[in-house]
Amino acid sequence: MAKFKEALERGKEARRQQEEPVGGAEMGKRDAPMADFSEQAKAWLNDVVIASLEAAKADVAGEVAVDIDTAPRRQVKALTPSIRFQIYRTRGLAKAPRRTFTVNVKVSGAVSVSSPGMVTKDVGNIGDRSDLRVRTLIAELIEDAAKGT
Repeated sequence: MAKFKEALERGKEARRQQEEPVGGAEMGKRDAPMADFSEQAKAWLNDVVIASLEAAKADVAGEVAVDIDTAPRRQVKALTPSIRFQIYRTRGLAKAPRRTFTVNVKVSGAVSVSSPGMVTKDVGNIGDRSDLRVRTLIAELIEDAAKGT
């Protein structure tokens, strides 16, 4: 019985050594499986999109309002999460039109912003942590709202 256990342990060790990458344990940590796609997408939306919207909201607080809805009711358990936000003027017109925008993450990892009457615009990929494209688009949308278009 002891010989059987020893052989079993040797077999397990041999399998581990075969599966270990050439670079050793350090390389294995780098190539560890990525987290669930939905969790990656949510983290990107929080880190890049919501942070950009919050910064824009603080910058234009007196003229234009930015309302953020981070959990659309119909997509609570969706594989590809999304965020909705509204931009509208707060001064001047009594009933300023509100435009609702949706930030969608596709299964490919591509992120786009859409709104009724607007051509969908690509703003990046969840693999890229840069917020430049998102901030640029938000600035354009705020300028349009401020003009009243």
